[in-house]
Amino acid sequence: MPIQHSDSPSPSDDTTTPDVLLHTGAEHGASAEDLVLATGRDLTPRSLAWAERKLAEEGTAAMDKLLP
Repeated sequence: MPIQHSDSPSPSDDTTTPDVLLHTGAEHGASAEDLVLATGRDLTPRSLAWAERKLAEEGTAAMDKLLP
């Protein structure tokens, strides 16, 4: 399905996600859910508790260590 860019009058055949739809999380910081999902783990009470401890200890560096 073609993507309609807000600044483009016609649909594009480009399937790349427009920059305006991408985000890094820097605007609001990483949540425990974000950290769990970045590790590829399931969202369970145990994994969320681990992520909350990790974020409390390391802050945003916990996510920076996981992502390139």
